[in-house]
Amino acid sequence: MHSAFSEDLFITNKTGKHLYETYAKDMPIIDYHCHLLPQEIYENKRFTDLGEMWLAHDHYKWRAMRTFGIDERLITGDASFYEKFMAFAGIMPELIGNPLYVWCALELKRYFGIGEPLSAENADEIYNKTKALIAERNMCPRWCMERSKVEMVCTTEDPTDTLQYHRLLQQEGTFHTKVISAFRPDKAMNCEKAPFAGYMGDLEAAAGEKIGSFSELIAALEKRLLVFKSLGSMISDAGLDNFIWREATERELDAILKKARRGEPLTREQVDQFRSAFLLQMGRVYARNGFVMQIHIGAYRNANGDMAKKLGPDTGYDCADSTSDIRSMGALLDTLNREGNLPKVILYPLNASDVEPYAILAAAFCKGPGRGTVQLGAPWWFCDQVHGIQRQFEAVANLYPVALSVGMLTDSRSFLSYPRHELYRRVFCNYLGELIERGEYFSEEKHLKTIVENVCYGNAKAYFGL
Repeated sequence: MHSAFSEDLFITNKTGKHLYETYAKDMPIIDYHCHLLPQEIYENKRFTDLGEMWLAHDHYKWRAMRTFGIDERLITGDASFYEKFMAFAGIMPELIGNPLYVWCALELKRYFGIGEPLSAENADEIYNKTKALIAERNMCPRWCMERSKVEMVCTTEDPTDTLQYHRLLQQEGTFHTKVISAFRPDKAMNCEKAPFAGYMGDLEAAAGEKIGSFSELIAALEKRLLVFKSLGSMISDAGLDNFIWREATERELDAILKKARRGEPLTREQVDQFRSAFLLQMGRVYARNGFVMQIHIGAYRNANGDMAKKLGPDTGYDCADSTSDIRSMGALLDTLNREGNLPKVILYPLNASDVEPYAILAAAFCKGPGRGTVQLGAPWWFCDQVHGIQRQFEAVANLYPVALSVGMLTDSRSFLSYPRHELYRRVFCNYLGELIERGEYFSEEKHLKTIVENVCYGNAKAYFGL
């Protein structure tokens, strides 16, 4: 029985260990999708303790704590970060098989040199040790990124964002990690949601343009996109709660926009028409501006409406769903492709049952001159765990060349999340090692080296033009 962190974590074969230690382990990180706050990067926020670093923004941990019946005061309430840390430490031994256990173990080992498992018994000792190290090493955001060899990080901002801290970082010019922003216009797409009417006014102010028609909405968004582009951005994002492809005339779209701005309820058909046209037009915008179009598919937001109302969004009450029709996504990609307007696209299905169909769909729209122009994205959110990563390798390799993958991302709000890349690399090398030792792959080592280095780093660097 292991009583400390093992450097053979998730590597169960000799070949996999060789590949990881020789090629994957020390590759830089390109984290092309996360939810870090650029203000904290610029100001190089000083953290007080591990409780703050772990529990201030992490809805994964919040969700787990709730399942153990921990009072909300010790999760998102007014308890101190010490109290929250102690509450979380108490459940750690029972998180067997949960990615939180492994993530926390990796973070304790890589940033603090602690290899013993966290529990209620040693929580005080670990809290005090990590608090001292945070102060001694000045474990601020930039320290964490440099320690983890992060070459590029991409935060996620709304089109109305001033991008003030991205500007300041560029003007400062002293931080070696490139910090860019992904353009995420979800609020402009979700015409059926209550904030839409007010948001249109915010967008008008940011773009300096009146929005009286659907075409003017797209024009205002492109104007803001050019601001993102001027600061080095080449990535967009969209989160689809649901998506059914329905065509509409310009007159119909204008009517839907005006109705939504008045705060009037829309029919399901009108929402689908608006969303379809929005994605199509923004796909065209991304294509002519050289942006990658990321699409996150299948989140069921705020399932516990009562708690979501009390605590707000992104607090641990989202789930997975399968309401986005794959034929609809195909119709979107097909329309853009026929027009010659298909940008690079990354598809992220959240429902595990959708992984294989979306891998097949992605392959159907790949074409030269680039490699893997339409991608199946990294295992996302609930799939971001060893079983989900392994399942994706095994499933996708049969349907989409896994060697073309642009690799892993953190999708995180924490500056200690970079070991997720290590976990992904470990599982990947172990998977390759199993294939080799079963005799399913027998090419030369130079080819293996290329595959490992590309999936860990090189493919992303080339795909995003870094």
